[in-house]
Amino acid sequence: MTVVPDAVATSRGTTSGWLARERTIAGPRFNRWLVPPAALAIHLCIGMAYGFSVFWLPMSKLLPGAASCGNVGFFAQLVTGSCNWTVPAVTHIFETFIAMLGISAAIWGGWLEHAGPRKAGFFAALCWGGGLVLGGIGVSMHQLWLVFLGCGVLGGVGLGIGYIAPVSALIKWFPDRRGLATGFAIMGFGGGAMIGAPIAVDLMRRFTQAEVPGVASTLMAMGVLYIVAMSAGAFGFRVPPSNWKPSGWTGPTALNSLITSKHVHLNRAWKTPQFWMIWIVLCMNVTAGIGVLAMASPMFQEVFGGRLLGADATASLSAGQKAAIAAAAAGLVGLISLFNSLGRIFWASTSDFLGRKNTYAVFFVLGIVLYCLLPTLGHLGLAGLFVLTLCVILSMYGGGFSTVPAYLADIFGTQMVGAIHGRLLTAWSVAGVAGPFLIAAVREAQLNAGVAKNLVYDRTLYILAGLLLIGLIANLLVRPVKEEHHMSDEELAHERSLQHEAPQVVANADQAARGSFGIVGVIAWALVGIPFLIGVWIALSKAAALF
Repeated sequence: MTVVPDAVATSRGTTSGWLARERTIAGPRFNRWLVPPAALAIHLCIGMAYGFSVFWLPMSKLLPGAASCGNVGFFAQLVTGSCNWTVPAVTHIFETFIAMLGISAAIWGGWLEHAGPRKAGFFAALCWGGGLVLGGIGVSMHQLWLVFLGCGVLGGVGLGIGYIAPVSALIKWFPDRRGLATGFAIMGFGGGAMIGAPIAVDLMRRFTQAEVPGVASTLMAMGVLYIVAMSAGAFGFRVPPSNWKPSGWTGPTALNSLITSKHVHLNRAWKTPQFWMIWIVLCMNVTAGIGVLAMASPMFQEVFGGRLLGADATASLSAGQKAAIAAAAAGLVGLISLFNSLGRIFWASTSDFLGRKNTYAVFFVLGIVLYCLLPTLGHLGLAGLFVLTLCVILSMYGGGFSTVPAYLADIFGTQMVGAIHGRLLTAWSVAGVAGPFLIAAVREAQLNAGVAKNLVYDRTLYILAGLLLIGLIANLLVRPVKEEHHMSDEELAHERSLQHEAPQVVANADQAARGSFGIVGVIAWALVGIPFLIGVWIALSKAAALF
């Protein structure tokens, strides 16, 4: 993204680095609609975490002719260089991603509020892109521990910091459209795999040599690409001066009584019952959604089987028929990925009018109905309605992520919402581990009990609906924060002083960011919009196999 040189420094005599927050405070020529594409540039890159499954199978075939490590324990596979890693062993990288995302967001959220989105975004670029490069080196050396350290740990830190980096700035730029603003950014995280996964597949094919899949070179190439793209987004960030408001906006309406004009400090926010109720809300929504996301493809194939091709459910299938069913399942994955992404902008924008609490109530009530309806649709052989139901479910899964930052801003104020959001993302870490584990355990228990494959998902879906009921109850218990938790004027002034804003900058807040959209805005949105639309086209092309 092009950097517009209109940021205001702390004072005319102060020299500070390009990453300092005071160098990113917007001047009069800036336009706030340049911030969402900067956020999208970062989220579209880190969203590749959802597409990492394209590496699992190739990573299990890196040593042609060598035996599989199937008879070797996981920890032994971390250091062995003589056998091919198993698919289950390498898939733990994804769980490491998600765990480190929540941990790093919780640890560095407070630092981000003072450092600003530019510094945080740039560090995220180095961690995420550098982690992929280090992981590629680990693949080339056939050392799984180094792949985990690079992609899983260092990359996971980049995910966490990069995920929350734009949130606080966007909410402060769009106090009138909090949901829309955060929806734009977090939509990118849901859509990153639609762009990154096809690129990774093509690069692996090009880099393959002597039957050795080109995983190492692909990871390193994509790591460099992501460092460049995320750094461009980071340097495109601007932050509004304190007390800045959009032209003509006078403050929140009475539509939602939960919206506060006060601010709660991070150190108090996580001790309030409101924080933990919203934590449960996010955890339950994500656990249920990840459960469906993880089993969508096998569930679709095992529930419908030959009926997708007009054959009898018990008939034996030819290799060609099995391939056609697998292609339809792949199309389903592409379609629900698209709904996961677009649901983030749709539901977050809807929450600006419906209210955040009401939006989550829709997620849970409608979700319970749809989760319980899926088994019936499967038994009746209604594949079309089954797919449509999955798409709605996954749209609400994505919508839960994009709506929660605005929910937090409503409850706790905007001053430290990025840091509070970082702490809340530990719910995602818990759900990212608990969800897949729960699904696998329930499925295995039912298979061991002799339940037919096309029926093992019924009880699992009912359990997930029960989790949504817990989330619904927690959401209904959310109330405004007690006044005793709000920051005093002195505490707020001290917190803002840590952001290094000069007095004259604050005094001139009403003059900041009144510039036109212009050619810079067109270019910025094109740089992120065109790749995203290409990803949408690819997802729709894959989904065509369903019809």
